[in-house]
Amino acid sequence: MAELTPPLSPSSTSAVTVYLALGGNMGDRAANLAEAIRRLGEAVEIDAQSALYETAPMYVTDQPAFLNMAVRGTTRLGPLGLLRFLKEIEATLGRDLGGLRFGPRPIDVDILLYADRVVAEPDLEIPHPRMAERAFVLCPLADIAADIIHPVLNRRIDALRDEVPGRETVVRIADRL
Repeated sequence: MAELTPPLSPSSTSAVTVYLALGGNMGDRAANLAEAIRRLGEAVEIDAQSALYETAPMYVTDQPAFLNMAVRGTTRLGPLGLLRFLKEIEATLGRDLGGLRFGPRPIDVDILLYADRVVAEPDLEIPHPRMAERAFVLCPLADIAADIIHPVLNRRIDALRDEVPGRETVVRIADRL
């Protein structure tokens, strides 16, 4: 497969820490996650991975279970450059970017946190606007960022995880991918 070319971002010259959520429920779910992580390495230096979780679908429930995880890394890409890079990875791995919202997909990579920045752009909100309502995001994220403070809610990630509904639908299946 062709290597992706990370978009350059003149607004970000020093490396920043980012937290990303990865998930998918089509095809070889674990292989899709592994390939997404490999491709992320072209622009994000991954230094921590959560455990692997099998999770029930949310919003559109008539679809297969997901595998979900979170990663921490550093990047020199700005927030919008990182988003473009992640969308390119998703498309390369077979995601129909115009498909059913919250529907089945081979891979989904979301920016959860970008350092402690708050970003409000038409196509990008950071912190991820729905992360605090998603057990499938907070359980893996707490593995690698339990004591990080959500920059808008001003709450620790582990506290958000402990209070989110649906934790029973998030099952740890492996310590590592």
